[in-house]
Amino acid sequence: MQSVSAKGASIPAVGLGTLFLKDAVCTEIVTAAVKAGYRHIDTAQMYGNEAEVGQGLRVSGVKREDVFITTKVWWNKLMPGEFERSVEESLGKLGVPSVDLLLIHWNNPQVPLKDSVGALCKAKRAGLTRHIGVANFTVPLIDEAVSVTSEPLVTNQIEVHPYLDQSKIAAACARHGISITAYCPLARGKIPGDETLMRIGKAHGRSASQAALRWLIQQGMIVIPRTSKPERLRENLAVFDFTLSPAEMNEIGKLKRPDGRLVSPPHAPKWDN
Repeated sequence: MQSVSAKGASIPAVGLGTLFLKDAVCTEIVTAAVKAGYRHIDTAQMYGNEAEVGQGLRVSGVKREDVFITTKVWWNKLMPGEFERSVEESLGKLGVPSVDLLLIHWNNPQVPLKDSVGALCKAKRAGLTRHIGVANFTVPLIDEAVSVTSEPLVTNQIEVHPYLDQSKIAAACARHGISITAYCPLARGKIPGDETLMRIGKAHGRSASQAALRWLIQQGMIVIPRTSKPERLRENLAVFDFTLSPAEMNEIGKLKRPDGRLVSPPHAPKWDN
């Protein structure tokens, strides 16, 4: 499994996203993913499935230290004290003493970043997580977070796929040496039927989805596609043995459009694009 390195962290380049995976289905998919070769599982307190993720990992039979686990603290739990309780609760549900990566899920404008990032750093120093990062942070938020953190921020988990132009935040993260973890990399089901991506994928004997994932990976990003179908697990993982040409990369990059963003809840920040 190829990995992305950032600030001392080595993050497997393909992970399993688990948003919307619930109950026995979640446990089964996590188990199947790890058995298929996944070594990176992404969850969050808000997903309501940390216990099932933990169970899936145990059932898989793969050693805990061989799987990179990410979880996140929700935006209404960012005050010191509340933050720590959320992390302890997550670890209890997962059934692990620590995670590999802990993220602030969304910023809360009512909580100063020095407090929320400070709580994140404290969790790392306490040994509750090996690495820390953020999610859904814009250029101004990344710049401020870097200015107030006492520990390295290793990733910014954001929505990235061919239809959304994230060049501004990508450049800011690169400037700070922060990796990007792409969620919704298949645009929630819009990618598989895309004619351009189907044609480019076919040229390599691959699917449109594999072409889109490869496009992100060749930009040095980490991808965390979600699926509830065991057969899709292997497809999403089989993206390391072909290479898109510069012309193909450029053509996929031209698919971006003004209405490309899929995730923008009421608590979202003012986006860069």
